[in-house]
Amino acid sequence: MTYANTSPEANKGHSPRRRVSSPFAVMFFLVVMLTVVGIVSMSIGPVTIPVDRIATALFSVGAGGAPAARDQLILLSIRLPRVIMSSMVGALLAAAGTVMQGLFRNPLADPGLVGVSAGAGLAAAAVIVGGDRELPRSVMNSPFLLPAAAFVGALTMTAMLYRIATWQGRTSIAVMLLAGLALGALASSGTGLLVFLANDQQLRDITFWLLGSLAGATWLKIAAITPFVVLFLASSFFVSRALDLLSLGEAEAFYMGVAVERLKRFLIVLVAAAAGAAVSVSGIIGFVGIIVPHLLRLVIGPGHRLLLPASACCGAIILLAADTLARTLAAPAELPIGIVTAVFGAPFFLFLLLKQRALLSG
Repeated sequence: MTYANTSPEANKGHSPRRRVSSPFAVMFFLVVMLTVVGIVSMSIGPVTIPVDRIATALFSVGAGGAPAARDQLILLSIRLPRVIMSSMVGALLAAAGTVMQGLFRNPLADPGLVGVSAGAGLAAAAVIVGGDRELPRSVMNSPFLLPAAAFVGALTMTAMLYRIATWQGRTSIAVMLLAGLALGALASSGTGLLVFLANDQQLRDITFWLLGSLAGATWLKIAAITPFVVLFLASSFFVSRALDLLSLGEAEAFYMGVAVERLKRFLIVLVAAAAGAAVSVSGIIGFVGIIVPHLLRLVIGPGHRLLLPASACCGAIILLAADTLARTLAAPAELPIGIVTAVFGAPFFLFLLLKQRALLSG
């Protein structure tokens, strides 16, 4: 099943689904939701900060005495960086899933499910274990080293997946999923070997990648992935029309003026950059990239001009909410966020598979 049948041209003769007409209304609602969830997340924790004190703590530095100073320390050092990084990682994962589904023209494509995130994690783990022995300390301390390594790993995995799944201009969903499973297993075996070779400190760092966590959020990590977020969001405005045309088929897109091969190469690099940056600061977090685009298509339709920014915003909301649950459900302990997203995402993925099977058999 491809996205060709979701285009307006393909739906002639069928009763169209109701779609939200105003892009401004959609984005305004999502931004308001993101703000609300962010405020709630900053308020909840081992030390509860009432909502009415958050603005005072953030913007009135030095005022309010000892309680305000405590609030400022908690918010500026721990919770605000975590809220911002959760939002950025969620936006990257959801937007990367949207682009990948547009590239493969199938709603089951996702960087986590087809091994792209595993490739990024393998590259990051290789730097963690081998970097201490081979790289200078100044290079190891660079905040850009792990994002760069994860980007290379994600790019390699995405390129391999595309080459395997595409034959004579057609991308097979069955081959894509099976190849993704195989490549993901291969990356996982490499990570397992690195776990065997790692010392205690390296082992803790690699475990962080495998389970996913945003507990290590810092302003430095935010600065490291900010260029990737800006690049991705800026690029989405230029590729949205091409993705819409690509949904009609590669031949049709070519005759409408799209440089298909150049577009595919660019999208592969874009997905790799987003997945690599996200994995480098949060570890492997699955299912965000498959849930968000699919839900939004049901509400706003398949047009990527609105779908891409809406996916980024909705992904930020979902991951921020999941992170809030991860650090409060088992308080004072903290659940790995990858477990939380899997609990909700795995049943949704099974629902999509069953829906695909029903459509194909019918």
